[in-house]
Amino acid sequence: MKIDFLLPLSLFLIVTLSLLLSEKIEKKIKMILGEKKLGTREIFLMVISMSIMVSLIILLPTYWIQILFIIAFSYMLLIFTYLLLGKWFLAIIPPAIFVASYLLIYTMMEDILIVNTVISIFTAFFAVMIITYMNSLFSWRITVLFAVLLTVMDVIQVFLTTHMIEAANKMITLRLPVAMILPTFPLMGYMVLGLGDVFLSGLLSTQAAYKYGRRAGFLIAASISLALFIFEALIFNLEIELRGFPATIIVLLGCLLGLGIHNIEKRLTKCLG
Repeated sequence: MKIDFLLPLSLFLIVTLSLLLSEKIEKKIKMILGEKKLGTREIFLMVISMSIMVSLIILLPTYWIQILFIIAFSYMLLIFTYLLLGKWFLAIIPPAIFVASYLLIYTMMEDILIVNTVISIFTAFFAVMIITYMNSLFSWRITVLFAVLLTVMDVIQVFLTTHMIEAANKMITLRLPVAMILPTFPLMGYMVLGLGDVFLSGLLSTQAAYKYGRRAGFLIAASISLALFIFEALIFNLEIELRGFPATIIVLLGCLLGLGIHNIEKRLTKCLG
């Protein structure tokens, strides 16, 4: 039987770290953002904007994409590091390392394994940052709505317009940290998981932790990773050839599995208690 442990395990570790960091710096983020929560209107606009951006990436010149992403990622690194350490002179170091590393792997590095490893590491960092920073703006109800709308958008952009696949391929070619590109282990090959899919996994897990308790958050993180593991096993063993697949479907199914297990545990505890 052909299986892969590395990508599901990496996803679980990223989401777990996001859960722990969210608890640690939640108060600091609320001092910046206040008690503001996103509403239904903002979520619809956010998903529509994301869909438009995916389509625009196909049309934009490559250098514009690189400039925009480098600026955005560097700014996020700067702010996130400052929130953690509280000192600006230390916060400047991670963005400087990111820019130097990107220029190095884009212009000089030829070893594909090293390139994919560096891209995946930065993608993991950015996923943790976005989850931790954005988490306080969501409630559980809005998170569920966002997950459903994002999945619908993902399905349309992957299967109908194929813009998601084209945009992802373009940004990966530019070696931007927008996906985790990990070698399959113990198989030989690569699997790709987008930054947005990792963000959604972390958001669902952290919001579940706030809603139902810390244990529920870790349970959903584990169930989403398990769903990814099963999906990969099916692809490998049934030898299904896919140009692309909306991984948000896998994330939602994994979340539902975790919530189901949580509810069963809760009922069993009540019965036994």
